[in-house]
This record gives sequence, structure tokens and C-alpha cells, in this order.
Amino acid sequence: MAAVNVGSKTQYDAIVVGSGAGGGMSAYILAVSGLKVLMLEAGRAYNPVKETPMFNLPKDAPLRGGSTPDKPFGFYDATIDGGWKVPGEPYSQGSDDPSRQFKWWRSRMLGGRTNHWGRISLRMGEYDFKPYSRDGLGFDWPISYADLAPYYDKTEMLIGVYGSNEGLENTPDSPPGVLLPPPAPRAYELLAKKACEGLDIPVIPAHLSILSERLDHENIPQKLFPENKLAQQVTRQSMQSRAACFWATDCIRGCSIKANFQSTTVLIPPALATGNLDVVTDAMVREVTVDASGRATGVIYIDKVTGLEKSAKARVVVVAASAAESSRILLNSKSSLFPDGLSNGSGLVGKYLMDTVGAGAGAQIPAFEGVPAHNEDGASAMHMYTPWWKYQEQLRGEMNFSRGYHIEMYGGRRQPVAGTFNGLEKFTKGAYGSDFKEACRRYFGTFFWFEGRGEMIPNKDCYLEIDNDRVDQWGIPVPKFHWKWGQEELNQAAHMQKTIADIFEAMGGRVTSPIHTDGAKAIQNGGAVIHEVGSAMMGSDPNRSVLNEHCQSWEVPNLFVADGAPFVSNADKNPTLTIMALAWRTSDYIVEQLAKRNI
Repeated sequence: MAAVNVGSKTQYDAIVVGSGAGGGMSAYILAVSGLKVLMLEAGRAYNPVKETPMFNLPKDAPLRGGSTPDKPFGFYDATIDGGWKVPGEPYSQGSDDPSRQFKWWRSRMLGGRTNHWGRISLRMGEYDFKPYSRDGLGFDWPISYADLAPYYDKTEMLIGVYGSNEGLENTPDSPPGVLLPPPAPRAYELLAKKACEGLDIPVIPAHLSILSERLDHENIPQKLFPENKLAQQVTRQSMQSRAACFWATDCIRGCSIKANFQSTTVLIPPALATGNLDVVTDAMVREVTVDASGRATGVIYIDKVTGLEKSAKARVVVVAASAAESSRILLNSKSSLFPDGLSNGSGLVGKYLMDTVGAGAGAQIPAFEGVPAHNEDGASAMHMYTPWWKYQEQLRGEMNFSRGYHIEMYGGRRQPVAGTFNGLEKFTKGAYGSDFKEACRRYFGTFFWFEGRGEMIPNKDCYLEIDNDRVDQWGIPVPKFHWKWGQEELNQAAHMQKTIADIFEAMGGRVTSPIHTDGAKAIQNGGAVIHEVGSAMMGSDPNRSVLNEHCQSWEVPNLFVADGAPFVSNADKNPTLTIMALAWRTSDYIVEQLAKRNI
């Protein structure tokens, strides 16, 4: 994955800006389809097979692996360069009020956020694509679930997603044979499930992009690419190189056996194997260039190693740098033809930025005190979760918020890390010495944290613009964020906390964190969940959207956006699977349109 000399080619079929879920999928599909592709990544080269600290022990790390400002998710987090603060790359806020600020997460490394994420892979449902038609809020997508379902199928088969089909409302099933079997529930998940049954709350196997068994490398490539021998070959080789998870370590450290999904192990290597992909890292894209007719011609970027400005040309440009970064690039791509930024004739680039609504609570469960020592690591995220279940109550107007949330469950007897015994002081009565050690043994594995993850309705108060008075160390104008949660989201966050507290009570637990009736106190900051989407939304009307149903610019037909920016809404389902499915659909369209000489 070493950088190449971009001068080795004077013209590419496609430039892909970004290497994460959307950029990686775009490069993979375009390359296996025979196009010559250049991928530009703002971060450094990264190979998780060689660089992962997955087997390092917390006790051997500074602060026992605990969080620091530079490593907010712990010392061993795979995000080697990035986070909410990136040196030399500031961003601005439109308000001094912390509740009105957006926390912008960036992962400056090959593979982007796919090296860090929790691997939760949930399909959006039929309701999620047509929310305005259901409750009159926000917007409808220009596509339906049926339009994207075939790409969900293919994405799940390609990356490997475990889970089950439960036939629940707006929680889509996958076709038979697509999902891998889910791992067995942990003890606390079984207790939570029993408690939830008494509350009429569903608990089902989670869907995660982690190999619970090896992929069927003989048959899946043929199903995915029935007429493409090159795609079959490189995909088969890639699948053969992936081992099944042995449930031993945290996925956010990266995975040397390629059991979990990362763009750097699942998408970029087979794309490189075609011979059709060049990768240039440390390439900070400033703008997309256009010719006199308004067609995209390529990009201008800064070589972060030399500080020199460089350019690359292509027939098609795919921007997939993450939602806010992609909109930043478009807004900075100003010219006499596009004085307000590229593809911004509607004035909507940067508008309707969204994140996931987040609120959680913790508890101590006495039923787990003094249990025999055992290993409960399993997958790094949950084996079971609670999908939203109150669609009909909302439709009848019986609730004070209109969109749903799911509940993620965390805890158990995992390898102790910094924070494992947070809250212990409430139960030890000042014990120290041998009494304190005994208390640690007694309470280890009894602390649990459940998180609500809900849908945000897009609003006009959440957007980014270019700060014309501030640049980063590369001389590129930075984004300024504006943010305000709506009352719907505040009500939802308060409901999350109450529901989680009710579940803990039904489990016989003692809640260890505040439960707020005021949603403004319950809700996490915008950007904190790192489910940044929107800001270049797709639609059916060029006056009311930035992109068409194929994530193609209305104004620049050879310009596409293939990350979370095209999202019209942000369902309670984590966005990564949908980003990849959309990127695959968009890439197929690009190949088709190039073949027809339409772009």
C-alpha cells in the first residue's frame, strides 16, 4: 500500500478522494470493473496486519491503556493519527455555547474510520427511507429500501456480517444464507433479554461485520460478480486471507487476521491486486477542478510530506472524504462558474449536517457478584441488542418524539482496563488493602453500560460553512460548524435514559449514573457518536438537493459523492453499512455511464 508517483499516469478514469467505507468500496468496485483509479488519502499509509497492537496488554500501556486527549478511545486504539483534535488542522465553531458545538472526528490514516469503528452493521428499513411520508418531518430519500436492498445483500456477503433474521418491523431481514451465524449471548445479555421480555422490549442478536466463521470463498465471488473473472479472482484471494474471529481482543485495535471489516484489509488489497488502483497517502485534497464547460477535470492536493501543491486528472471524480470533509472540499472548490462552491447551486452544500442521538446509563448488577472466573470477551461490541419497537405508538401520536432508537449493551468480565472499576467506591465503604482487593474480585464483571442510539431529524440549525478567516497548516480554509439539537432529539434522549434505567431495575441492578428527565442534560454533544452524515443530500429536485439518486452532482455530471454526505436522514441504524451499499450502487452507475459515454 505504498504511495506511488502520481506522475506515472497523466490521466485516470476515476479519482477517489478518501479511503474509508465509501472511498474503499468505490475504489474496489471501479478497479475490479477495469477502470484506472487513483485513490488520494489525507492520512498516512497504514497496514493493520503489521501495525495492530491487538495482543498488547493494558497493563503494559501508559495509564494502563486509558484515554488521553490524544487517544480518547485508549492507548491501543487503531486511530494512529486523528480524533476530535488533529494537530495543525483546526476547525471553528459558530457558538461559544458547548451545547451548540459540533465535535468533528477525523481519522487521518489509510482506511479512515473503518479502522476504529464498532463494526455494528444495520440495514436501514423501509420507514427509514420515507420518514417524511410517515410523520411529515424532515425529507424522504429519492430511493427506497427496495432500491438499496440488493446492495445490502452484496455488501454483507463481501465483508461478512453476523446476525439473524427476526421478522421485526422496520428491521429488515437478509436473504437466506447471507448472514453469518451470531455468537452465543453473554450472561448479562441473557439477563437483559429476560428483563426486557417483562417490559415488552425486544432483544435480538446483533449484526456486526466480524467473521464468526470463514467466508465461503468458493461461491460468494461468483454470486457477487457472475460475469467478471478478474473481480472473482481478487475477491476469492482476499476472502481466503481472512480468518474467523477467535474472540480475544478489541476490534478498534485493528485485526491482523482480518476477521473484522476494515477498508485496509477487505477493500483496498483486492483493488490493488487488479493492477488498476494507485494509492497516494498524505495527500490533502483542497479542491476539485473544472474546465470551461463546468466538468470536473481532477483535483488539487497538498503533498503533506513535501508541502508542495500537486494535481491529478481523471474522467470522473468521486469525493468520499467523510461527510463534513467532502462538503468542505466542495465549498472550497470555487471558480467563476461556481462562485459559491462546486455543486452548490441549491445553496445546500454543508446544510442539514446530522449525527446520531446518544444517551446512556450505567448500573451495577448484584446477580453477577462473586461468579466463578471466566472469559467473556467475545466480540468487542455486543452479541445482542434492542432494535426500536414503538413504531405504531409513534404513528398514533402517543409519544413526544417521532423517531426511534436502538440500545447497545456493554459490560461483562472482559480484560480489565483503565476504568473497569469506575463506580466501585460507592460499594466499598472506604475499604483498602486486602478488603479493597476482595471488593475488586467481588464486583469485577458486575458493572454494565447501555447506550441508546437514535435518529436525528435534519434541521436548519445544523450545518457547516467555510471560515474565510482561518486556514489549516496546509493553507486550506477550515469549516465552521453550527449545531442545535431539536426538541424531538432532546425528548428522545430523556426517553432513552429512562428506558435503560427501567431495564437495569428489571435486572435487579443499581443505577450508577444520573438519569435525567431533562433531555438537554441526557444527550451527548453533536459529533460525539461519530455518525456524521448529511451536508450534501441527495434528492429528486435539483433546487432542493445537491445530488441525484445516484449520488451524482446535479450540476457537474462527472462528480459523485460516496460517503455519508448524501444521507437525507440519519436513521437509528449505524450508517457504515448503508454508506458502503450506496457507494457500491453509485460505482455500478459510474461504470455503466462511462461505458455509454454519458459522463
